[in-house]
Amino acid sequence: MTNLTLQKASDTQSFAPDWVSPPGDTILDLLEERDWTQNQLADRLGYSTKHVSQLINGKVPLSEDAAIRLQNVFGASAGFWLTREAQYRQRIASIEAAEQNANRVSWLDQFPIKALMDAGVLDKCRVDAKSKPQLVGKLLAFFGVATPNQWQSHYCDMQLAFRRSREEQSNIGAISAWLRLGEQAAEKLLLDKSANAKYDEARLRANLPQIRALTTLTPAEFLPQLKQLLHEAGVALVLVPAITGTHVSGVARWLNPHRPLIQLSLYGKSNDKFWFTLCHEIAHILLHSKEKKSIFLDDIGQAGSNNQQEQEANTWARDFLISLDYAEQL
Repeated sequence: MTNLTLQKASDTQSFAPDWVSPPGDTILDLLEERDWTQNQLADRLGYSTKHVSQLINGKVPLSEDAAIRLQNVFGASAGFWLTREAQYRQRIASIEAAEQNANRVSWLDQFPIKALMDAGVLDKCRVDAKSKPQLVGKLLAFFGVATPNQWQSHYCDMQLAFRRSREEQSNIGAISAWLRLGEQAAEKLLLDKSANAKYDEARLRANLPQIRALTTLTPAEFLPQLKQLLHEAGVALVLVPAITGTHVSGVARWLNPHRPLIQLSLYGKSNDKFWFTLCHEIAHILLHSKEKKSIFLDDIGQAGSNNQQEQEANTWARDFLISLDYAEQL
């Protein structure tokens, strides 16, 4: 093992142990090869025997100073020793995280796991005792939170801001996952500085006639133009396929005080439903922009809500898509 270790010392990038072993194990191998005692090593390093013992047992981290001293004594580079230490600490942290996640598996009960696998949020696998801790870790990474408590604080408590159009919109696990997918899609848009304009209501209203004219085109034709017209006004538009249990065809929300987001699930995939849902969400942004903390969850085509804001959005969308001149004939 010693010879292999010294060989790896010249190639720290390829040294990737798959076992839990502190750098002290390598030190012990080298001591055995040289027939040195820990007292002799302590004398050569200039450390106390106690400190050397703690270093070998992984009870104290291997510092930059120790790496330089070990380099001078054994010949292996300081980079090798620091890499060895970092890999050991990372492995320990991973084991501890796995143990913590094993105690958090009940958190998964809030989510439609199979639906999230179908949506590509999670890799498809058999959901059992072995895979559940890994699923916990992957869901935490997906939501961008450290623990289920942080998810509770950020996403579960988000439902206080929900403005629902249906009572069935209560599956917070499914809805929060769908909203998170929209956030990720919007984050990609924000990386493009040309599409990172602040909300401009006047520009949005000025672009409305062009948006209305797109309704006669095919999706392949109108979608790039629609996104551009909305982005020019500082409105992000993302299309995220529905997740089972959400009962949401569209949402209007504000990612920050200057950036509204329209997220559509393409429920039904019909032309009239798409445009009415889109215009319904545009109406929320135009008419209810003072409620920047509100999240308008809409399911167009279902039993309507008696909520005044939903009725206002429905009326605006209807009048925008069908002029009064044709409404009576229809």
